[in-house]
Amino acid sequence: MQQADYDVAVIGAGVSGCAIARELSRLDVQACVIEAEDDVCCGTSRANSAIVHAGFDAQPGTLMARLNVEGTSLMPGLCQELDVDFIAIGSLVVCTDEKTLPDLHALLKRGLANGVPDLRIIEREELLGMEPNASDAAVAALWAPTAGIVNPFQLTCALAESAAANGVEFRLGERVCGLSRGAGGSPWQISTNKAQLTAHVVVNAAGVRADEVHAMASATPLAITPRRGQYYVLDTCAGTHVRHTVFALPTRLGKGVLVTPTTAGNLLVGPTAEDIDDKDGVDTTAAGLAEVREKAAITVRDVPFRECIRTFSGLRAHREEHDFLIGEASDAPGFVDCAAIESPGLSASPAIGRHVAGIVAGILGNPSPREGFIATRRGIPDVAHMPREEWAALVRERPDYGRVVCRCRTVTEGQIVDAIRATPGARSVDGVKRRIEAGMGRCQGGFCTPKIMELLVREVPELEEGSVTKDGAGSPLALGRTKEVDAS
Repeated sequence: MQQADYDVAVIGAGVSGCAIARELSRLDVQACVIEAEDDVCCGTSRANSAIVHAGFDAQPGTLMARLNVEGTSLMPGLCQELDVDFIAIGSLVVCTDEKTLPDLHALLKRGLANGVPDLRIIEREELLGMEPNASDAAVAALWAPTAGIVNPFQLTCALAESAAANGVEFRLGERVCGLSRGAGGSPWQISTNKAQLTAHVVVNAAGVRADEVHAMASATPLAITPRRGQYYVLDTCAGTHVRHTVFALPTRLGKGVLVTPTTAGNLLVGPTAEDIDDKDGVDTTAAGLAEVREKAAITVRDVPFRECIRTFSGLRAHREEHDFLIGEASDAPGFVDCAAIESPGLSASPAIGRHVAGIVAGILGNPSPREGFIATRRGIPDVAHMPREEWAALVRERPDYGRVVCRCRTVTEGQIVDAIRATPGARSVDGVKRRIEAGMGRCQGGFCTPKIMELLVREVPELEEGSVTKDGAGSPLALGRTKEVDAS
């Protein structure tokens, strides 16, 4: 079995784990990220609302509130550094009953206590000027101009690429099976399905399975409940139905069903909030999707659900305390939890990365900064949105950028090749999709999937025609060659 030694090992390659890895890569340490799936961004980070929350919802004084506001302030600069799509469109919390106006004002008061800038209550006339499709019952709204939308797939992949460019090793398709530590400050022994590793510090960023990893190292109880959220994705022709992220007044189960544009130009509607037992339970249900349709109509009228091109669900890691759990376990020195990172975890991720890296640095004796840290990352060129002359110049340099593979999104062979060759790079059809949106259009990959499979086989030596997957282990796309498969 392979053996390797590190100063710090991060378990989990979602947006939190990758943000932590990037911040650790600023330091002169040997770091790795261990991820059970064969790619980054395969859990909560790939199935969420893609919202950068202003920070008015969390209770004042909580870690969630502080890191949300800090993360939102950092997000525009981070996305500029890493060439990630981000748009500061602002958000509206719509009140549809005068009896609940005190709740709206309480939300304003909470946001101001959290330090959210420029919050204010707007009346119906101003709301309709901003959102003509707001509900006929709308009486007022809380306007938060610092809120925005981000591409969560790009962000997670960009953080990972930046960390890797600065020396962090990504161990993908590797599941942690056990953690142990001897006496006298000896390093953690990490057993995976592929290797025996050691690390002086272990960071638990394992999402809905963070309680399982925590139990390997600490006797302190931690219970994570998977909370499922179901969504509709509407085609780009519906993307301007609202101009801002539109929320209903929140409840104890979360911020409710929202209606929002996405950075790709779609309209996203959801989520539900259902506590379930299955940590792999990302199925959608007729009842859940009906709930989305019903609740969306409370704040936004005439949502064009006929333009639906996809439904999906995701899981967020909820714990009863409804706050992030970040810190070194009291009974497990060198074991740092980054757990229960539910909404607004995406918004808070830049601040979470800094916060956890600071804790790790303290445990390691404050290592020196890494010499030659590379702060910026250039994304894969987006030919669909670049000037024709610029695209033509790119094709002269790279002819494969002139061969369109995904017609719905105008994604070329060159972009797909670059997504596969990235470090870490795509190893599945959905891995390509997350990086460059091939297959995210109206036909949902109906035309481009076979060509993407062909390019994966061509570019990845370990892949064969029959081994390409939709999204990792358990999702094969081919059984064999036509007429060679035994139908019996």
